[in-house]
Amino acid sequence: MRSLLPDLGPLRDSREFRLLYAGQFVSNFGSAISYVVLPLQMYQLTKSPLMVGLLGLVEFFPMVLLAFVSGAVADRWDRRRLIVMVEAGQTLCCLALVANAFQPQPAVWPLWLVAGLLAGLGAFHRPAMEAMTPQLLTPEQMTGAASWNSLRHNFAHIAGPGLAGVIASTLGAGTAFLLDGASFVFSMVMLLRMRPLGRPVGANEENLTWHTLLEGWRYARKRQDLLGTYLIDMNAMFFGMPNALFPALAEQWGAHTVGWLYAAPSVGALLASLTSGWAGKVQRHGVAITLAAAGWGLAIVGFGAAGPLWLALLFLALAGACDMISGLFRMTMWNQTIPQRLRGRTAAIEMVSYLSGPYLGNAEAGVAARAFGLRSSVMAGGAACVVGCAVLAALLPKFIAYRSTEGVQRREAEEGGLQTRQ
Repeated sequence: MRSLLPDLGPLRDSREFRLLYAGQFVSNFGSAISYVVLPLQMYQLTKSPLMVGLLGLVEFFPMVLLAFVSGAVADRWDRRRLIVMVEAGQTLCCLALVANAFQPQPAVWPLWLVAGLLAGLGAFHRPAMEAMTPQLLTPEQMTGAASWNSLRHNFAHIAGPGLAGVIASTLGAGTAFLLDGASFVFSMVMLLRMRPLGRPVGANEENLTWHTLLEGWRYARKRQDLLGTYLIDMNAMFFGMPNALFPALAEQWGAHTVGWLYAAPSVGALLASLTSGWAGKVQRHGVAITLAAAGWGLAIVGFGAAGPLWLALLFLALAGACDMISGLFRMTMWNQTIPQRLRGRTAAIEMVSYLSGPYLGNAEAGVAARAFGLRSSVMAGGAACVVGCAVLAALLPKFIAYRSTEGVQRREAEEGGLQTRQ
C-alpha cells in the first residue's frame, strides 16, 4: 500500500520545497475561488453568456503574447524573486476587484482589465514556478514532486469552486476576491522565508534578443521526445475536451448537476495523484504518456455514450485520472532532462501547449455539437483523440523509445559541458 502513495521525499528532504508547496497550496485555493467568481460576477452584471465567454479571449491573448518573453526572463532572474514580484501584482489585481465589487453599482470594465492583467502576470508566474522546482530537488525526486503538485492543483479545483459559490451567494464577490488576495500574501510570506536561489545555471548578462527569446523553441524542436509531450497533450485536449458542452449536457440530469460534471475530472485526478507511488518505477515515459492520453480519449467516448449520471461521472473521473498520469510523466520528463538555463523558456512553451488545447478544444466541441449533436460530438472527439495518439506514436519514434535514465544523463552532460566551458 505504501508504494502506491506519492513519494514523500520532496516534502521530507527539502525545506525550500515545503515552503514553496505550502504557499502555492493556499494560493491555488484562492485562485480557484476567483476562477469561478470572476465569470459569475460578469454574468450577474451583464446577463450575457457571450460576455462571460469573451473573458476567455481577454485572458488568452496576453498569455500567448507574453509567453515569448516570460520564459527568457525566468532563465535570467532569480526565480524566487520574480514570483514574489508577480504575486504582489496579482494581489493588487485582487484588491482592485474588491474595490469594484463593493461599489453600489460595480462596473464591467474593471473585470475585463483585471482579467487581462491577471493572465499577463500568470504568463510570468508559471514558467518561473516550473523552472524553480528542479533547483530545489534532485532529478530522482521530480516524479514525486509532480504527484504532489497535481494533488495540490486538483484539491484546489474540487474544493475551491464549491466554496466560491457559497461565498459569492452569501458574502458577495468582494469577499471572495479578498480571500484570493490574502492567499497571495500568504504565498509571498512563504517565498520570502526561502533561501535566495540566485541566478539559474548558465544565465548570462546579455540583453534579451530574438535569439535568446527563441532559443527555447529551437531547443525543443531538436528534441523529438519533448515535441511528443507537447503534441500528445494538444491532440488530447483539442479533440477530447468536452467542458464547453457540460451546461447543455447537464440538462438531462438537472441543471444543478453541471458543477458535478466540472468537478468529476479533478476527483479522478486527485485519486490518481494519491496512488501514484508506482510512477517512480516507470522508465518508458513516452509510452506511458501516449497510453494515458489514449485512455483519456476512450473515457471521453464512454462519457458521451453514458446514460445514467453516475456512469457519466465515473467516465469523467477516469478521464481526469488518465490526464493526471499523462501530466505526471510529462512534467517529470521536462524537469529531469531540460538544462536549467533553458527551463524557463521551455516552461513557457509548456504553458502555451497546456492552455491552447483546452481553449481551442472547447471551441471545436461547440462547433461539432452544432453540426452533429451533443453526444455524437463528444464520442467522435474522444475517438479522434485515440487515433491521433496512434498517429503521433508512429511519427515520433524517439518519443516512444524515450527512457528516463537516458534523459537524466543527457541533462547532466549538457550542464556539465556548459560549466566546463565557463
